[in-house]
Amino acid sequence: MAGLNERGVSARVWDLSLATEADVLRDVAAARPWLVHAFHALRAGPLAAELARRLRVPYVVTLTGTDVNHDLVEPDTTATVRRVLNGAAAITVFHHSIAARLTGALPAASPRVVEIPQAVRFERRDPVDLGASWTMPEDRLLVLFPGGIRRVKNPLVVLRGLQRVVARHPRVMLAYVGPILEPAEGKALLDALLARPWARYLGSIPHTQMAALLAQADVVVNSSVSEGGMANSVLEALALGRAVLASAIEGNRSLIEHEVTGLLFHDEAELTAQAERLVSDPALRARLGAAGRARIERDYPPRREIDAYLALYRSLGVPPPR
Repeated sequence: MAGLNERGVSARVWDLSLATEADVLRDVAAARPWLVHAFHALRAGPLAAELARRLRVPYVVTLTGTDVNHDLVEPDTTATVRRVLNGAAAITVFHHSIAARLTGALPAASPRVVEIPQAVRFERRDPVDLGASWTMPEDRLLVLFPGGIRRVKNPLVVLRGLQRVVARHPRVMLAYVGPILEPAEGKALLDALLARPWARYLGSIPHTQMAALLAQADVVVNSSVSEGGMANSVLEALALGRAVLASAIEGNRSLIEHEVTGLLFHDEAELTAQAERLVSDPALRARLGAAGRARIERDYPPRREIDAYLALYRSLGVPPPR
């Protein structure tokens, strides 16, 4: 967003978790935009389609892994997602694997699909005091799970997989940070944490504190069963030189090359084995973190992402800055 504004494009974000749809409809209509861009076909897409209809402007949809891997094909949501995508002037994806899956299910969308990989840019790096909410020993080794608590993120497999590691390495601690998006999954996690004092759910934090939090982690874990081409949490962790342990799904493999920029696991047993390696070997953590940071700096610079969105917006009629 800041990058677009720096290039002379007046852009504003409305967060549907913080505002009602009625408020967004009113405020966006008052802003009279040239274009509406929705992040997430199911959650924001229907509102974007309605705004575009009322304002008579095009709309763009950026797809997430949940959109394509679940909502596009599940009976309760497929009609809504297909309607949103059929009306979009353009559909952006983070990786070619998501484009292939989308066009396989919706061939008519193919000419409107644009691949724009994500980049990392921390606008602010506010401090975060972990000790204020959790007293930790000075020699602790922190494993961080950053992300919303929901089934697709598979948070409980990390807790189970680390159980045996903690038995051998008592200084290992596990922190979950992110909103509870599915109450049932949140309750299951909180119940499981009760008997595990080495793990804790710390709630949500502002994104302005994420860089500081990630910097305090020794290992960042992503256990998702699906991702939208590349996980933002993995991208940010790599950008900060953190060692990453991730499920070996297609979306994570777009960023993690096993043994080079991180470690991958296929099941709970492999999670345990790879976590044991990372916990036991600080040189391995440092090597993977440095290689991950180098890859992000080389392959995913913010300038390239901004250029791609500007080109897309111009093609859809957004005028250049005066």
